[in-house]
Amino acid sequence: MSAISSLKFPFKLTKDQVEAVNAWITNGYRGSIIYSTGTGKTEIAFECAKRACEAIVLNGNNNYLFNILFLVPRIVLVQQNINRLIRYGIPEERIGAYFGERKEVREITISTYQSAISNPDLINNSNMIIFDEVHLVSDTAITLRKVVTAADPKKPLLGLTATIDEQDPRYNTILSLLPPVRRYMIKDAVKDSRLARPVVIPIKVDLTYAEQKIYDECSKKIRNISGYLHTSDPKSITSLLRRGGRSAGLARAWFANVKERKNLINCAKNKLLAAVDIIATKHSSERIMVFSETIESLQMLKEMLQKKGIESMLIDSKLKSKERQRILSEWGKKFFPLLSVHTLEIGYDVPEVRVAIILATTSNMNQIVQRIGRTIRKTAGKDTALIYTIYLSYTHDFNTLKMVRQATDVGPRVSGSNLDRYVL
Repeated sequence: MSAISSLKFPFKLTKDQVEAVNAWITNGYRGSIIYSTGTGKTEIAFECAKRACEAIVLNGNNNYLFNILFLVPRIVLVQQNINRLIRYGIPEERIGAYFGERKEVREITISTYQSAISNPDLINNSNMIIFDEVHLVSDTAITLRKVVTAADPKKPLLGLTATIDEQDPRYNTILSLLPPVRRYMIKDAVKDSRLARPVVIPIKVDLTYAEQKIYDECSKKIRNISGYLHTSDPKSITSLLRRGGRSAGLARAWFANVKERKNLINCAKNKLLAAVDIIATKHSSERIMVFSETIESLQMLKEMLQKKGIESMLIDSKLKSKERQRILSEWGKKFFPLLSVHTLEIGYDVPEVRVAIILATTSNMNQIVQRIGRTIRKTAGKDTALIYTIYLSYTHDFNTLKMVRQATDVGPRVSGSNLDRYVL
């Protein structure tokens, strides 16, 4: 008997989860499922694997071993998925982890993308491959296609993601290999009461006089250099940088000014003060997640909170797993604000939280959706989630607010005394 055949959920799959499984099967056991964070993509994947295994056995294959390769973007997610499989009845001795110094190849092997690329036998010897957070593999998609199709063009393949830009040419390869077969976005899940309703609260602040002066100077230099180089495209300017000569010097100055302006926006004093005010006056005794683009800005925020007598913790990618788990276990007990750059955006199981502060400045829709997804998971008594989006007026920062609204499919506007609130 295959390992995946032991799968038994302690609950019944929802209607939308069953529809996702059926859509994948109908498409010939291949494709991507685009489901909002918090709607059970992992459970869908396990059920797809079980159904694929059953189909192969029913088709006359007497080999009951059904090797499944589950690919994840980060090492910490390996053990997280192993724990979940064990919880659903899969014997621990039939689950392997393949990354770094751990090289356990078993019927169900959880591995990172990088490990799989470096060891193609993992892919060749599998009967099915699951690509978790498939939107993160654009850079390796071509390599994956070569390895997978060379091994078996009919092998069951499943992609999982909360969001992917189907118009972005970077994803052409992975989308042709794993075309979307079922979508269930935030709006759909909120309508079905599967997720809490996100309430987007925009907070507009201004640069200080000194910051505005630096911002204007950097912007002027960027415009002037772009005019001289006849381009403002980063890729084109990178090419000029590699050629050397006067153009390379200007390209270097262009990037230096872009970096300085970006750092200024991330660490803007009034933006951080607004975050401190929200935490201190509105959610002083409630778990709250704060997302920013740089460690420096979060370190500054941590110090500002400390001066107010508010303890907070910062999680980044350099933290070891045990330390990260310790911090998460103390969240809501010893401290309430949890500060993160990107570490907690992808796949992590985090304690119940309904409030997020997004310190704007990102053009990545995947990041926006993942950040919102941390707060809208439905739990008993939780019907709404608050998404504070702090942005600077008269800067490109406003684009992030537009993306937050787009991600939540925002509806009518309701004016407030000192903020504009957007609700579904």
